Amino acid sequence: MSGKRNIKIFILRTLRSVRNFLLSPKCKEFLIFLFFLFIASFFWLLQKLNDSYEAELAIPLRLENVPANVVMTLPPPENIQVVVKDKGTVLLNYMLARTFYPITINFKELENEKGMNRIESSSYQKLIASQLMVTSQITSVKPGAFDIIYTYGEAKKVPVTLQKNITTEKLYYLSEARIKPDSVLIYAPKNLLDTIKSVYTQKISYTNLSDTIRKQVALQEIKGVKLVPDVVDITLCTDMYTEKKVEVPIHAINFPADKTLKTFPSKVSVIFRIGVSKFNQITADDFLITVSYDELLKCTDKYHVKLKSAPKEAAYIRIEPKDIDFIIEQVSNIE
Repeated sequence: MSGKRNIKIFILRTLRSVRNFLLSPKCKEFLIFLFFLFIASFFWLLQKLNDSYEAELAIPLRLENVPANVVMTLPPPENIQVVVKDKGTVLLNYMLARTFYPITINFKELENEKGMNRIESSSYQKLIASQLMVTSQITSVKPGAFDIIYTYGEAKKVPVTLQKNITTEKLYYLSEARIKPDSVLIYAPKNLLDTIKSVYTQKISYTNLSDTIRKQVALQEIKGVKLVPDVVDITLCTDMYTEKKVEVPIHAINFPADKTLKTFPSKVSVIFRIGVSKFNQITADDFLITVSYDELLKCTDKYHVKLKSAPKEAAYIRIEPKDIDFIIEQVSNIE
C-alpha cells in the first residue's frame, strides 16, 4: 500500500509543478512568443508559395485493348514524369490533393507487322496539359519518346552462357560451373528472335575461390526480348590439384610394311595435375603419343616427343624424357 501511496504523491507533485510553470509569467511570455512566431511563419510561407517553382509529377500511363495472344517484350513505362512550372500553391495542390487520370494508349492504333512502334511525347502532351491548371507550364516530359515491342507468341529456347571472372586459391581450380536451367525461353518479334543464339548472365567475379559457391544470377536484358525465366541458379565447384604420373607408350604410324620402329625408352612418363575427385578417372589410355615415319626421316638426332591428345581435365602437363633415341629397322622377309 505504501508503494501506491508514494506513486500517487509523486504524480500530484509533478502535476502541481507543471501547473505552476504554465501559470508563471515566464511561461506566458514564452507562449506569446511561440504564437507570434507561428503567425510570422505562416505569412512567410504564404508569401513564398506565391513564388514560381518547378516540380516533377508522375502521370500514370496505360496500354489498353491488348489481345490475349500478345506478349509485351518491351512494355511502355508505368508513369510519365512531367516537370511543371507554376506558383508554389498550385504545385502543392498537385502533390498533395490532385489525382491524375491515366494517359491511355490504344494498342489497336499501334499494331503493325514489325511488332514494334515508337511513341513520341507530343502525341499525349495535350492530354497531360488538360489535367493541369491553365497557369501551369510543362517544361519537360520524360521519356521524350519510348518504344513498345511485342510478339504474337513467337518464342524459342536458347542456351545460357555464364560470364565470369574467377580466380582460385593456389592448388585449386574451377572444376565445374553448373547453370540451372541451362536454357531459357525467349519471346521477341521474329526478325529479332532469329538473331539470338544465346543469352548471357550478368558477369560474376570471385577471387581466391576454394569452396563451392551457389548463387542466383540475373540474365542480361536484351531490348525487346522477354526472358523466361530471367534468373538462373549458378553452382561453382572447386577441386584441389594433385600430381599424377602415368607411363604412356609411343605408337608408330604411317610406317611402310617393311619398316619397324624401336624407341629408347619405349614409354615416356607423362606428369600432370589433376583434381583429387578425378584422380582415379584418368589413366595412361587417355593420352596419345604418336610418331610418324615422315617425321623421323627429317630427324638428324633425337626425336622430340609430342603429345597428340590428352584429357581436358589434365593440366600443367610435362613429358619425361622430352627427347628419345630411335632406330628404324628393316623387317626381314621370311618365306
